[in-house]
Amino acid sequence: MKSVIVGTAGHIDHGKTALVKALTGIDADRLQEEKRRGITIDIGFAHLELPAAAGETLRLGFVDVPGHERFVRNMLAGVGGIDLVLLVIAADESIKPQTREHFDICRLLAVRRGITVLTKSDMVDRDTLEVVRLEVEDFLRGSFLDAANSPIVPVSSLTGAGLEELKQALVKVASEVPAKDSTALARLPIDRVFTMKGFGTVVTGTLISGTIRKEEELEIFPSEKRVRVRGVQVHGSKAEQAVAGQRTALNLAGVATEELARGMMLTRPATFHSTTRADVSLTLLRSAKPLKDRARVHFHSYTLETIAEVVLYGKTLARAGETAFAQLRLADPALLLPGDRFILRQFSPVVTIGGGVVLDAAPPRKGLKRAQEPFLQILDSADPQTVLKARVARRSDRGLSLGEAVAETGWRRELIEKYLGESMQKGHVLRIGELLVQAGAIEGAKLFATQTVSDFHKQNPLVPGIGKEALREELALSMEVLAVVLDTLTREGKLEVIGELVRLPGRGVVMKDEEAASKKIIEDAFASAGLKVPFLRDVLAGLKVDKTRAQKIVTLLLRDKVLIKISDELVFHHGALEELRRQMAAYKAKSPKIDVAKFKDMTGVSRKYAIPLLEYLDRERVTRRVGDERVIL
Repeated sequence: MKSVIVGTAGHIDHGKTALVKALTGIDADRLQEEKRRGITIDIGFAHLELPAAAGETLRLGFVDVPGHERFVRNMLAGVGGIDLVLLVIAADESIKPQTREHFDICRLLAVRRGITVLTKSDMVDRDTLEVVRLEVEDFLRGSFLDAANSPIVPVSSLTGAGLEELKQALVKVASEVPAKDSTALARLPIDRVFTMKGFGTVVTGTLISGTIRKEEELEIFPSEKRVRVRGVQVHGSKAEQAVAGQRTALNLAGVATEELARGMMLTRPATFHSTTRADVSLTLLRSAKPLKDRARVHFHSYTLETIAEVVLYGKTLARAGETAFAQLRLADPALLLPGDRFILRQFSPVVTIGGGVVLDAAPPRKGLKRAQEPFLQILDSADPQTVLKARVARRSDRGLSLGEAVAETGWRRELIEKYLGESMQKGHVLRIGELLVQAGAIEGAKLFATQTVSDFHKQNPLVPGIGKEALREELALSMEVLAVVLDTLTREGKLEVIGELVRLPGRGVVMKDEEAASKKIIEDAFASAGLKVPFLRDVLAGLKVDKTRAQKIVTLLLRDKVLIKISDELVFHHGALEELRRQMAAYKAKSPKIDVAKFKDMTGVSRKYAIPLLEYLDRERVTRRVGDERVIL
């Protein structure tokens, strides 16, 4: 069964609600105030099933909207997810202000199909009806409702005249509506929240993509609270699941009605991110005043309404009828994805001035506005493959994870892998685990890495190489990308990786004459001292090189294990410690144990040296302390 959402549009008192009731038998005015005042204040809903070709049944969900200018904000909450529109024009009044505004909104939202309905046809004579028809045809000429392609149907909700013709037109037009993707990631903009006795919290909305199933876990945006779907209704009937294009009611567990509101959105958990910035393509109506850079506006998308600041790209003023790239900075966080349509209304007085489409809901926080325009041009006009390559390229050598790609595009992981398949096969895009990186960015990172290591050697001649972590921080790369860069450069013979150090091939420590001499002085000082070593600071104080270079020389001697540090203050030559091991082995032949006093007698050192040396031997498992003695192992 194909589901299609039908929205009404038109001026107040032109008979939209009466038309919906005549078609479906359902009064979409649900509020007591609406019934008392005789006008529609908020969006209402109804449904109808009609037989279509080849035995198929069409399930039509109607979203009835208010026509009064004061309630356009409510009207906008209802038309975001419609597939076709019934533009309702009363035959006794013809085209009125909200006829024009609602029609402009439908065009800005890129509604592609619809039917023009001339209501109250019983209240005018044949000639008047024909004059109104001609006026309407002229008004709609060149639009998606042009009479050459879209029917104009006169009806009377009172007498029933024309209703069968309208149903036939609905079947024809609805059959042409492309089916929404039920396999896409689910998104349900909330338009109503209420409590139902015996059930608890219920929300309703038009499911704009994907499928929602009973007992499924969902996430509420922007609060990011997790909820469970306790029950599903589709067009008023219980169901196991709702699919894209259906009016849907969900009974939710784990959330109170006070935590929910119109404008929030339900979707798959741990998939998307809220945003307060979106780069867009916006179009101003020909009737709009020029829009200045940094102007404040009312922003509407699906059921969401908030205030936004418009930051224009490449210009300081957008004129009536123009299309421009801009960044919308929202007062409230929202879940937006590329392709989402929106409406802009002037801040004051509040009138519709334009609308457009979201291109990027994850724009960089920093960067030149000029640099963003070419990227937006690609997003606005290119195929999915080119769009994805551009998104990967934008991340340069940092890469774009598959999870980030899903969150940025709204496309399923499998689709992203499919779209990038050819680019990965040709080596234009590399996949490193879960990371997607442009091949050119890797080449750039290789050059930068080689130059960074070379510069490090020049600045640190007494250090054998740069540590991997220091190199990663310098290059601002992830560990995954750095591993690929280093692996490639080592295979190409341009770098060497020794443990955690990275260096140029064959590059060691380069010493000047005074540095080499200082190194020999340090080594000789400790080699000749045996176990009665001097303090390191005293040895370094007598050198001709500065303190920094002296410390680097010591680091080299420690790295090469010429010197061995056994405590914060004591450093020994490795030869002296090897001789100590031999002494301990010889002493073991006489006694399996040794205490501090005997150790001092054997080595001739004072307690200042004996205790640190014995603790060193414990760590090296030459001895094991037992009480006041050491067992020689």
